[in-house]
Amino acid sequence: MSTAAPDPVEPKPAATVLLVRDEPGAGGLQVFLQRRVAGMAFAGGMTVFPGGGVSPDDVPDPRRWRGPEPARFGSWLGQPSELAAALVTAAVRETFEECGVLLAARPGTEPGPLPTTTAWRDALVGRHATMPGLLAEHDLELRADLLVPWARWITPMRNPKRYDTAFLVARVPEGQVADDATTEAVEAGWWSPSEAIAGYAAGDLQLMAPTLRTLEELSPHDTAAEVLDAAARRAIDPITPEVRREGRVVTITLPGDPDWRYEEARS
Repeated sequence: MSTAAPDPVEPKPAATVLLVRDEPGAGGLQVFLQRRVAGMAFAGGMTVFPGGGVSPDDVPDPRRWRGPEPARFGSWLGQPSELAAALVTAAVRETFEECGVLLAARPGTEPGPLPTTTAWRDALVGRHATMPGLLAEHDLELRADLLVPWARWITPMRNPKRYDTAFLVARVPEGQVADDATTEAVEAGWWSPSEAIAGYAAGDLQLMAPTLRTLEELSPHDTAAEVLDAAARRAIDPITPEVRREGRVVTITLPGDPDWRYEEARS
């Protein structure tokens, strides 16, 4: 007697930020990565870009939005404008919560060194404040113009936890410092894409397929400006990896790129 397969879980909207900079002194491209706490329900122990799920409170005030309109982000990402606005807001919020970088500024100014904002960050993390609320309270504009869409990844249908994730690029503002003061990660820092890929190949870093693929796409670029320029010219098609399991080995491939493979052993 056959049993019908359960309906796939509806993917939750999420945003991930590829925070980039030119390495101080040397000048080569670097990207900010965090190694998540091993016991976390999603991506425990993995090295990832900052990001997370969209909150119901990620509804921006259009009077405090500077940059391309949400409908423009929607056209880039293939999403309704309301959801695109929430994705950009979530990207700004998660970047501030997870690494202390705030992509916002007072009207007529550029983001720069931050005043003491520990209380702002703690309030967000503790869900005692929202990003739109903080922007209004401190007379700040959300700087959507500093974020450029890079990709959109959708978790395969058979997974019990699914996300529809917008990957966006941002250069860390001059004078701001990305840190590791988050309970979600055990360490964080700046890596060149090629160093992170080599660390994965050596078994020193655990990377999910979208992270590895994105690092490979970043690696040909030498500077943050090159990455932002490349992002502005990318055509974004949603990517849903194809998963095949043979014994303990799980193989992930990408539609339209049969030569790319990602393998991992699972219990």
